Amino acid sequence: MANRTTLFKGKPLNLVGSAVQVGDKAPDFSCVNSALETVNLAKTSGKPRMFCAVPSLDTPVCSEETKKFDQAVAALKDKVACYTISLDMPFAQKRFCTAENITNMQSLSDLHDGSFGKNYGVRIEGLPIPLLARAIFVVDKNDKVTYVEYVGEVGQHPNYDNAVNALRAVAG
Repeated sequence: MANRTTLFKGKPLNLVGSAVQVGDKAPDFSCVNSALETVNLAKTSGKPRMFCAVPSLDTPVCSEETKKFDQAVAALKDKVACYTISLDMPFAQKRFCTAENITNMQSLSDLHDGSFGKNYGVRIEGLPIPLLARAIFVVDKNDKVTYVEYVGEVGQHPNYDNAVNALRAVAG
């Protein structure tokens, strides 16, 4: 298997794990929420989901992305579950979400065992600290992946319209 890469400030860095593709069964993971509860794929099941992998909520693009998605999915609130996943501590994620009034995007920390980053192919190798690459995954209520976007450069925004339209399509 060839190495997959992402750009970090223009520098190519390897990504750990295989790419998730449309039609795949969503890989399992084990993250921690702001209440320090372990959350896996099964605990998110029951409705369509959007998982947004980001490097850190303490960066401008990640902050703006989370706010934009929070507003964009507000109309779908009860039909979907939406998550921002990073390697930030759950305490920092909670502080950010409270300060920015984020209510439609739930934050999950992949710090527990790094399984989201590895299983979804977004963990970046070669940096002084581990980070996740920017990516969006839409998963239907039956755990089938229906939309994937791996953003080529970590500092760039995802395609918001495509991701939200994909989520709307599986929300019914």
